[in-house]
Amino acid sequence: MVFVLDQHKNPLMPCTEKRARQLLKRGRAVIHRMAPFTIRLKDRTIDSSAFQPLRVKFDPGSKTTGVAMVLEGAKGPKVIFLGEIVHKAGIKARLDARGNLRRGRRHRKTRYRPSRFQNRKRDKGWLPPSLEARVDQTLHALVQIQQRTPITHLSVEHVKFDTQAMDRPDISGVEYQQGTLLGYEVREYLLEKWGHACVYCGATDVPLQFEHIVPKSRGGSNRLSNLTMACKPCNLRKNQQTAAEFGHPNIQAQARKPLKDAAFMNATRWRLYEQLQATGLPVEGGSGGRTKKQRIDHGLPKEHYYDALCVGESTPMTFTGLPTYIPIWSAKGRGNRQRCRTDEHGFPTRHLSRHKQHFGFQTGDLVQAVIPRGKYSGTWIGRATVKASGQIRVVTSTGVHPTTSHRHCRMLQRGNGWVYTQTPSNPERGQAASSPA
Repeated sequence: MVFVLDQHKNPLMPCTEKRARQLLKRGRAVIHRMAPFTIRLKDRTIDSSAFQPLRVKFDPGSKTTGVAMVLEGAKGPKVIFLGEIVHKAGIKARLDARGNLRRGRRHRKTRYRPSRFQNRKRDKGWLPPSLEARVDQTLHALVQIQQRTPITHLSVEHVKFDTQAMDRPDISGVEYQQGTLLGYEVREYLLEKWGHACVYCGATDVPLQFEHIVPKSRGGSNRLSNLTMACKPCNLRKNQQTAAEFGHPNIQAQARKPLKDAAFMNATRWRLYEQLQATGLPVEGGSGGRTKKQRIDHGLPKEHYYDALCVGESTPMTFTGLPTYIPIWSAKGRGNRQRCRTDEHGFPTRHLSRHKQHFGFQTGDLVQAVIPRGKYSGTWIGRATVKASGQIRVVTSTGVHPTTSHRHCRMLQRGNGWVYTQTPSNPERGQAASSPA
């Protein structure tokens, strides 16, 4: 898929790679941006263009967020885009390192100061910077897509586990939780909580069954705090015993502990859901249990972009056009303002230049290097890492990182804090693109 803009840089319906090559060859279009690849038509405006409903779907994750775009065409739903957003890592570690450096500097160079903890407070709805960054990066990707395509609807997995619906399946507004979908919600929650393994023998990659810590015949209930996952042999051996009598007294205490990671992700998903609603577009929500059920029904393997495709009730029974290559948008940031580098103890070791740009290039720019001779002779395209001496290291998507002089490099696109690559899609999807669910 190729993004398309009109002559006034307004978004039009995307086209195929073949159509984009034809438009460029005939001179009807020019390249507007290299990554993500976008063309601009010279002879087309919004008023003379036709549009179709276009839905963008997100599956938020702690490290990677899946993205899918579904076109509601005359011949049925068509998948025109599948991608992944790789979130920036190490934010908390860098904040901790900066805090330790400043704390040490204050202690070394100032007199005693009274504590300031009493006059510091957090706003309502505050999230840690590492979690807030995930939301901001997903919203930034949405803005990039919205500037290039006429989006009409949004879908997002805003809860991993619908715990309220699990306690009250008949709650108004979530009737879809009845029947098999409720089982998916409870099973996914328990698998996540108990590490996808049998709690008694630790076996993995085996079929797991629901197991009552206190058997129902001895007064146990179906509440989540009394449920766990066990393999069939352990379940049979346990029989009518409690977990403590079976030799695992710590399981009952562990069962009452909340799922902290899931709670963090739920908080992030709700913040993202609220921010998406603020865009003014219709937003559809869905749960993780529904996403998994629909992905399995469609015969798709476990991938972030396939999860995004199956988010929400709007997922069609059949769809066509599953892409062969998956764009990967990785958040790298624009660097930091710390000019002083320190050792592991926090003492200064070197100082960087105050200028980020050298010889017209800056770290993060997309460049083309034509190396005339040597081991890496040839043409290379990738993200630049620039040194003050003028040497540029080209980080390519193939894993080869040649270094050459700035004189052999040509600017393709200024860096914006993101790296755009692509990878082949999972080949295990079979005939899911053309078969009904």
